[in-house]
Amino acid sequence: MRLSLSQLMAVLALLAAGVASRAQPAPTPAPAAGAPVWQARLPAFDEPTYAREVEALISAFEHSTGRKLVPGPKGRVGLKIYTDSGPGMATPVPLVKAVISALERRGFATKSIFLVGLNQLRLRMTGYLPSLVTGKSPFDGHPIYVLESGRYYDPVWFYDSPLPQRFDPIFAEQQTKDFSNTSTRDEDRKSFLATPLFLDADFWINLPVYTDHAMLGVNGALVNATLWNASNTARFFRSPANAPAAVAEMSAIPELRQTWMFTITSLEHYQFIGGPFFNSLYSASEPLLWLSTDPVLLDAMARARIDALRKRNGFEPISEEIRTLEFAETLGVGSTKIKQAKIIDVGA
Repeated sequence: MRLSLSQLMAVLALLAAGVASRAQPAPTPAPAAGAPVWQARLPAFDEPTYAREVEALISAFEHSTGRKLVPGPKGRVGLKIYTDSGPGMATPVPLVKAVISALERRGFATKSIFLVGLNQLRLRMTGYLPSLVTGKSPFDGHPIYVLESGRYYDPVWFYDSPLPQRFDPIFAEQQTKDFSNTSTRDEDRKSFLATPLFLDADFWINLPVYTDHAMLGVNGALVNATLWNASNTARFFRSPANAPAAVAEMSAIPELRQTWMFTITSLEHYQFIGGPFFNSLYSASEPLLWLSTDPVLLDAMARARIDALRKRNGFEPISEEIRTLEFAETLGVGSTKIKQAKIIDVGA
């Protein structure tokens, strides 16, 4: 059952009070709705293939939009990766290395390309942080910011909502059950935004992985840029209506959108049921690489694939009552209309 128009407008009205930020906010960029999806095919999932196809996608984007991925006043660029489903369902390392190589060819220094992830353990388990055995990682020389360290939040940038409750949004509900909550009610209602992506960089690139999610419907581009990029957000999962609304509102924050260059995602692996916990029995793979400035459209395309696989395997589709993408569309973040999407095939 879909939400009525009056219910939808009530939710969006509540969202309007949601975000506090510095004075003089940046102007809202043009809506992403109508943006194309550049698509490349991956005959293999190795480093040479990713390097070739990522370069082709970025070159096509630059040529089409006139926006060059070159250093600006800050001389830094951020990559928001996803590792929170653990090994088997993380942003592919060869993809990240390919994006880094493309940026270095465009003038960024190695130390000026930083990675942002949520959890230290899962970043290490998926090969992003140095191995405890060898002390090496594929990303030596690149700063890696672990958001759960709490060091990358600014007290004046927060999403404010009266929905207290704190626990790890994916795995760690049990980890906090024996610990008392010593924060104030005012502190509990705020989710602090990780500022390196939009304060410390000329721009940033979103590199999500797709899974289903019981509360969000699709765990992908929008969620990786919002809930997995802020503190104290698991409180939203206490009600099915809260998390989708928070994702939509956060994704519409002008400063975040202004520096969000695009999303690039590989379908090397994605999961259609049981997510965000990784389960190889319910994962799929397609030799496709997508790039777009419209995260809603990418999520809608992934949702269609997830629903098709669920139906083929005898599962119910994602609930129509989960309106994450529709809320974001209403706020001008992008489009859910996949039948009208412009897909541009790119081949190196």
